[in-house]
Amino acid sequence: MRFLVLGGTAFLSRAVAVEAAARGHEVSVAARGASGPVPDGVRHVVLDRTEEIPADLAAQVFDAVVDVARTPSWVARAVAAWPRAHWTFVSTINVYADETTPGGTPATLPLVDPQPEDVDLGRHPEAYGPMKVACEQLVRDGAARAFVVRPGLIVGPGDPTGRFTYWPARLADVEPGEPVLAGGDPSDTVQVIDVRDLAAWIVTAAETGLTGDLDGVGPATALGDLLAEASAALGAEPRWTWASDAVLEVHDVAPWMGPRSLPLWLPRPAYDGMLAHDWSPSRDAGLAARPIAETARDTLEWLRATPDAVVTGLTREQEREVLDSLA
Repeated sequence: MRFLVLGGTAFLSRAVAVEAAARGHEVSVAARGASGPVPDGVRHVVLDRTEEIPADLAAQVFDAVVDVARTPSWVARAVAAWPRAHWTFVSTINVYADETTPGGTPATLPLVDPQPEDVDLGRHPEAYGPMKVACEQLVRDGAARAFVVRPGLIVGPGDPTGRFTYWPARLADVEPGEPVLAGGDPSDTVQVIDVRDLAAWIVTAAETGLTGDLDGVGPATALGDLLAEASAALGAEPRWTWASDAVLEVHDVAPWMGPRSLPLWLPRPAYDGMLAHDWSPSRDAGLAARPIAETARDTLEWLRATPDAVVTGLTREQEREVLDSLA
Protein backbone atom coordinates (compact mmCIF):
# COMPACT_ATOMS: atom_id res chain seq x y z
CA MET A 1 0.00 0.00 0.00
CA ARG A 2 0.99 3.63 -0.50
CA PHE A 3 0.85 5.37 2.88
CA LEU A 4 0.90 9.11 3.46
CA VAL A 5 1.58 10.16 7.05
CA LEU A 6 0.91 13.84 7.62
CA GLY A 7 3.64 14.55 10.12
CA GLY A 8 5.73 11.44 10.59
CA THR A 9 8.67 12.93 12.45
CA ALA A 10 7.47 12.96 16.09
CA PHE A 11 6.06 10.37 18.50
CA LEU A 12 2.83 8.74 17.25
CA SER A 13 2.98 9.82 13.61
CA ARG A 14 6.64 8.78 13.48
CA ALA A 15 5.77 5.40 15.04
CA VAL A 16 3.07 4.92 12.39
CA ALA A 17 5.55 5.64 9.60
CA VAL A 18 8.11 3.26 11.12
CA GLU A 19 5.52 0.48 11.51
CA ALA A 20 4.14 0.86 7.99
CA ALA A 21 7.62 0.83 6.46
CA ALA A 22 8.57 -2.23 8.51
CA ARG A 23 5.61 -4.07 6.99
CA GLY A 24 6.85 -3.33 3.50
CA HIS A 25 4.51 -0.49 2.58
CA GLU A 26 5.60 2.48 0.49
CA VAL A 27 5.55 5.32 3.02
CA SER A 28 5.74 9.06 2.49
CA VAL A 29 5.79 11.57 5.34
CA ALA A 30 4.69 15.12 4.64
CA ALA A 31 6.09 17.62 7.13
CA ARG A 32 8.35 20.61 7.43
CA GLY A 33 10.92 18.36 9.09
CA ALA A 34 11.33 20.71 12.05
CA SER A 35 10.16 18.24 14.73
CA GLY A 36 12.82 15.63 14.11
CA PRO A 37 14.48 13.47 11.46
CA VAL A 38 12.47 11.40 9.02
CA PRO A 39 12.51 7.65 9.81
CA ASP A 40 14.73 5.41 7.74
CA GLY A 41 13.08 3.79 4.74
CA VAL A 42 10.44 6.46 4.11
CA ARG A 43 10.19 9.35 1.66
CA HIS A 44 10.13 12.90 3.01
CA VAL A 45 7.92 15.40 1.27
CA VAL A 46 8.39 18.93 2.60
CA LEU A 47 4.99 20.37 3.49
CA ASP A 48 4.05 23.46 5.49
CA ARG A 49 0.44 22.88 6.46
CA THR A 50 -0.22 26.55 7.06
CA GLU A 51 -0.06 26.88 3.28
CA GLU A 52 -1.95 25.30 0.39
CA ILE A 53 -0.94 21.75 -0.55
CA PRO A 54 1.30 21.89 -3.63
CA ALA A 55 -0.45 20.69 -6.78
CA ASP A 56 2.16 18.03 -7.53
CA LEU A 57 1.69 16.49 -4.08
CA ALA A 58 -2.12 16.69 -4.22
CA ALA A 59 -2.02 14.89 -7.56
CA GLN A 60 -0.30 11.84 -6.07
CA VAL A 61 -2.44 8.82 -5.24
CA PHE A 62 -2.29 7.23 -1.78
CA ASP A 63 -4.14 4.19 -0.49
CA ALA A 64 -4.05 5.37 3.12
CA VAL A 65 -3.65 8.71 4.85
CA VAL A 66 -2.94 9.16 8.57
CA ASP A 67 -3.40 12.61 10.10
CA VAL A 68 -2.79 13.78 13.67
CA ALA A 69 -3.60 17.48 13.12
CA ARG A 70 -5.73 19.59 15.41
CA THR A 71 -6.33 22.54 13.08
CA PRO A 72 -9.55 22.37 11.01
CA SER A 73 -8.22 24.24 7.98
CA TRP A 74 -5.26 21.86 7.71
CA VAL A 75 -7.52 18.83 7.79
CA ALA A 76 -10.00 20.33 5.33
CA ARG A 77 -7.26 20.92 2.75
CA ALA A 78 -5.82 17.43 3.18
CA VAL A 79 -9.15 15.62 2.90
CA ALA A 80 -9.97 17.61 -0.22
CA ALA A 81 -6.65 16.56 -1.72
CA TRP A 82 -6.99 12.81 -1.07
CA PRO A 83 -10.68 12.00 -0.56
CA ARG A 84 -10.51 8.50 -2.03
CA ALA A 85 -7.90 7.17 0.39
CA HIS A 86 -8.62 5.27 3.58
CA TRP A 87 -8.33 8.01 6.21
CA THR A 88 -7.25 7.54 9.80
CA PHE A 89 -7.74 10.66 11.85
CA VAL A 90 -6.09 10.65 15.25
CA SER A 91 -8.36 12.60 17.57
CA THR A 92 -8.39 12.59 21.40
CA ILE A 93 -10.53 11.64 24.38
CA ASN A 94 -10.70 15.39 25.03
CA VAL A 95 -13.58 15.47 22.54
CA TYR A 96 -15.83 13.99 25.24
CA ALA A 97 -18.00 16.32 27.29
CA ASP A 98 -18.32 13.78 30.13
CA GLU A 99 -15.11 13.09 32.07
CA THR A 100 -16.81 11.76 35.22
CA THR A 101 -18.51 8.53 34.06
CA PRO A 102 -16.35 5.37 34.05
CA GLY A 103 -16.84 2.76 31.35
CA GLY A 104 -17.71 5.15 28.57
CA THR A 105 -17.32 4.40 24.85
CA PRO A 106 -17.74 6.44 21.66
CA ALA A 107 -21.26 5.05 21.48
CA THR A 108 -22.23 6.30 24.96
CA LEU A 109 -20.29 9.50 25.67
CA PRO A 110 -21.47 12.92 24.43
CA LEU A 111 -19.09 15.19 22.55
CA VAL A 112 -18.24 18.82 23.14
CA ASP A 113 -19.50 21.28 20.57
CA PRO A 114 -17.24 21.60 17.51
CA GLN A 115 -15.03 24.60 16.88
CA PRO A 116 -14.79 24.75 13.08
CA GLU A 117 -12.55 27.83 12.97
CA ASP A 118 -8.82 27.72 13.63
CA VAL A 119 -8.01 28.91 17.14
CA ASP A 120 -4.64 29.74 18.71
CA LEU A 121 -4.31 27.04 21.37
CA GLY A 122 -1.55 28.98 23.09
CA ARG A 123 -4.15 31.58 24.01
CA HIS A 124 -7.20 29.30 24.14
CA PRO A 125 -6.16 25.75 25.19
CA GLU A 126 -9.78 24.90 25.93
CA ALA A 127 -10.41 24.87 22.16
CA TYR A 128 -8.33 21.72 21.67
CA GLY A 129 -11.18 19.23 22.07
CA PRO A 130 -13.72 21.30 20.11
CA MET A 131 -11.30 21.72 17.19
CA LYS A 132 -10.64 17.97 17.16
CA VAL A 133 -14.42 17.39 16.97
CA ALA A 134 -14.56 19.67 13.93
CA CYS A 135 -11.62 17.84 12.34
CA GLU A 136 -13.31 14.48 12.90
CA GLN A 137 -16.40 15.69 11.07
CA LEU A 138 -14.38 17.02 8.15
CA VAL A 139 -12.81 13.59 7.72
CA ARG A 140 -16.13 11.72 7.97
CA ASP A 141 -17.79 14.08 5.50
CA GLY A 142 -14.94 14.24 3.00
CA ALA A 143 -13.23 10.84 2.97
CA ALA A 144 -14.55 7.74 1.26
CA ARG A 145 -13.53 5.62 4.26
CA ALA A 146 -12.86 7.17 7.65
CA PHE A 147 -11.44 5.70 10.84
CA VAL A 148 -11.43 8.07 13.82
CA VAL A 149 -9.30 6.96 16.75
CA ARG A 150 -9.47 8.84 20.05
CA PRO A 151 -6.39 8.15 22.16
CA GLY A 152 -6.09 8.78 25.85
CA LEU A 153 -2.65 8.91 27.45
CA ILE A 154 -0.08 7.70 24.91
CA VAL A 155 3.16 6.56 26.53
CA GLY A 156 6.46 4.95 25.65
CA PRO A 157 9.79 5.77 24.01
CA GLY A 158 9.87 9.11 22.23
CA ASP A 159 7.18 10.78 24.34
CA PRO A 160 7.63 14.57 23.93
CA THR A 161 5.32 15.43 26.85
CA GLY A 162 7.12 13.63 29.69
CA ARG A 163 3.83 12.63 31.30
CA PHE A 164 4.43 8.93 31.92
CA THR A 165 8.20 9.34 31.55
CA TYR A 166 8.35 10.87 35.03
CA TRP A 167 7.78 7.45 36.59
CA PRO A 168 10.56 5.39 34.96
CA ALA A 169 12.92 8.30 35.62
CA ARG A 170 11.89 8.50 39.29
CA LEU A 171 11.90 4.75 39.88
CA ALA A 172 15.34 4.32 38.34
CA ASP A 173 16.73 6.50 41.12
CA VAL A 174 15.13 4.85 44.18
CA GLU A 175 16.98 3.28 47.10
CA PRO A 176 15.27 0.21 48.65
CA GLY A 177 12.60 1.41 51.05
CA GLU A 178 12.88 5.05 49.98
CA PRO A 179 9.56 6.94 50.21
CA VAL A 180 8.12 7.91 46.83
CA LEU A 181 5.11 10.19 46.50
CA ALA A 182 2.00 8.98 44.69
CA GLY A 183 -1.24 10.89 44.23
CA GLY A 184 -4.83 10.10 45.17
CA ASP A 185 -5.75 6.56 46.09
CA PRO A 186 -4.08 3.32 44.92
CA SER A 187 -7.46 2.15 43.60
CA ASP A 188 -7.91 5.18 41.32
CA THR A 189 -8.25 4.00 37.74
CA VAL A 190 -5.74 4.96 35.07
CA GLN A 191 -5.39 4.02 31.42
CA VAL A 192 -2.41 4.20 29.07
CA ILE A 193 -1.51 2.89 25.64
CA ASP A 194 2.00 2.28 24.34
CA VAL A 195 2.71 4.39 21.26
CA ARG A 196 3.96 1.32 19.37
CA ASP A 197 0.74 -0.61 20.01
CA LEU A 198 -1.39 2.31 18.87
CA ALA A 199 0.74 2.74 15.74
CA ALA A 200 0.48 -0.97 14.89
CA TRP A 201 -3.31 -0.80 15.21
CA ILE A 202 -3.50 2.26 12.97
CA VAL A 203 -1.50 0.53 10.24
CA THR A 204 -3.62 -2.61 10.54
CA ALA A 205 -6.77 -0.49 10.33
CA ALA A 206 -5.59 0.92 7.02
CA GLU A 207 -4.68 -2.53 5.72
CA THR A 208 -8.08 -3.97 6.62
CA GLY A 209 -10.19 -0.90 5.80
CA LEU A 210 -11.47 -0.42 9.36
CA THR A 211 -13.92 2.48 9.71
CA GLY A 212 -15.90 4.10 12.51
CA ASP A 213 -15.02 5.78 15.79
CA LEU A 214 -13.03 4.01 18.50
CA ASP A 215 -10.95 4.96 21.52
CA GLY A 216 -7.20 4.41 21.40
CA VAL A 217 -6.87 3.24 24.98
CA GLY A 218 -5.51 0.24 26.83
CA PRO A 219 -7.25 -1.60 29.65
CA ALA A 220 -8.14 0.43 32.72
CA THR A 221 -6.16 -0.51 35.80
CA ALA A 222 -5.63 0.69 39.35
CA LEU A 223 -2.89 3.27 39.70
CA GLY A 224 -1.34 1.32 42.54
CA ASP A 225 -1.12 -1.80 40.37
CA LEU A 226 0.40 0.13 37.45
CA LEU A 227 3.08 1.68 39.63
CA ALA A 228 3.83 -1.66 41.30
CA GLU A 229 4.27 -3.36 37.92
CA ALA A 230 6.53 -0.59 36.67
CA SER A 231 8.58 -0.73 39.88
CA ALA A 232 9.06 -4.48 39.65
CA ALA A 233 10.08 -4.23 36.00
CA LEU A 234 12.76 -1.68 36.86
CA GLY A 235 13.98 -3.51 39.95
CA ALA A 236 12.87 -0.68 42.24
CA GLU A 237 11.63 -1.17 45.80
CA PRO A 238 10.02 2.12 46.81
CA ARG A 239 7.90 2.74 49.87
CA TRP A 240 4.85 4.31 48.31
CA THR A 241 3.45 7.30 50.20
CA TRP A 242 0.01 8.27 49.01
CA ALA A 243 -1.17 11.85 49.31
CA SER A 244 -4.81 12.82 49.02
CA ASP A 245 -6.13 15.30 46.49
CA ALA A 246 -6.54 17.85 49.29
CA VAL A 247 -2.93 17.52 50.45
CA LEU A 248 -1.57 17.83 46.94
CA GLU A 249 -3.69 20.88 46.24
CA VAL A 250 -2.50 22.56 49.47
CA HIS A 251 1.07 22.07 48.27
CA ASP A 252 0.24 23.49 44.80
CA VAL A 253 0.96 20.18 43.09
CA ALA A 254 -0.54 20.18 39.62
CA PRO A 255 -2.26 17.10 38.17
CA TRP A 256 -1.45 15.31 34.94
CA MET A 257 1.66 17.03 33.55
CA GLY A 258 3.85 20.09 33.52
CA PRO A 259 5.98 21.89 36.10
CA ARG A 260 5.36 20.93 39.75
CA SER A 261 2.98 18.18 38.68
CA LEU A 262 2.48 14.57 39.74
CA PRO A 263 1.88 12.68 36.49
CA LEU A 264 -0.99 10.15 36.35
CA TRP A 265 -2.71 11.87 39.27
CA LEU A 266 -6.11 13.41 38.50
CA PRO A 267 -8.51 14.92 41.07
CA ARG A 268 -11.53 12.75 41.86
CA PRO A 269 -14.45 12.49 41.29
CA ALA A 270 -14.20 15.19 38.61
CA TYR A 271 -12.03 12.92 36.42
CA ASP A 272 -13.34 9.48 37.42
CA GLY A 273 -14.13 8.68 33.80
CA MET A 274 -11.26 10.28 31.89
CA LEU A 275 -8.88 7.33 32.31
CA ALA A 276 -11.50 4.64 32.75
CA HIS A 277 -13.01 4.09 29.30
CA ASP A 278 -14.27 0.67 28.26
CA TRP A 279 -11.54 -0.52 25.92
CA SER A 280 -13.35 -3.70 24.83
CA PRO A 281 -14.70 -2.22 21.54
CA SER A 282 -11.15 -1.29 20.53
CA ARG A 283 -9.74 -4.60 21.73
CA ASP A 284 -12.37 -6.44 19.71
CA ALA A 285 -11.37 -4.34 16.68
CA GLY A 286 -7.75 -5.48 16.96
CA LEU A 287 -6.03 -3.15 19.41
CA ALA A 288 -3.53 -5.07 21.55
CA ALA A 289 -1.80 -3.58 24.60
CA ARG A 290 1.57 -4.78 25.86
CA PRO A 291 2.30 -5.09 29.61
CA ILE A 292 3.18 -1.85 31.38
CA ALA A 293 6.40 -3.54 32.54
CA GLU A 294 7.67 -3.63 28.96
CA THR A 295 6.73 -0.01 28.36
CA ALA A 296 8.46 1.09 31.56
CA ARG A 297 11.70 -0.76 30.72
CA ASP A 298 11.80 0.52 27.14
CA THR A 299 10.99 4.08 28.21
CA LEU A 300 13.85 4.05 30.70
CA GLU A 301 16.22 2.69 28.06
CA TRP A 302 15.17 5.50 25.71
CA LEU A 303 15.62 8.07 28.49
CA ARG A 304 19.16 6.90 29.17
CA ALA A 305 19.98 7.13 25.47
CA THR A 306 18.33 10.57 25.13
CA PRO A 307 19.79 13.00 27.68
CA ASP A 308 17.63 15.90 26.48
CA ALA A 309 14.33 13.98 26.68
CA VAL A 310 11.49 15.86 28.33
CA VAL A 311 10.58 14.70 31.84
CA THR A 312 7.88 16.79 33.49
CA GLY A 313 6.75 16.63 37.09
CA LEU A 314 7.92 17.37 40.59
CA THR A 315 11.58 17.97 41.29
CA ARG A 316 13.10 15.90 44.09
CA GLU A 317 13.01 18.96 46.36
CA GLN A 318 9.34 19.57 45.64
CA GLU A 319 8.50 15.93 46.26
CA ARG A 320 10.40 16.07 49.57
CA GLU A 321 8.32 19.06 50.70
CA VAL A 322 5.12 17.05 50.33
CA LEU A 323 6.62 13.89 51.85
CA ASP A 324 7.85 15.82 54.89
CA SER A 325 4.35 17.17 55.47
CA LEU A 326 3.01 13.61 55.59
CA ALA A 327 5.63 12.27 58.03
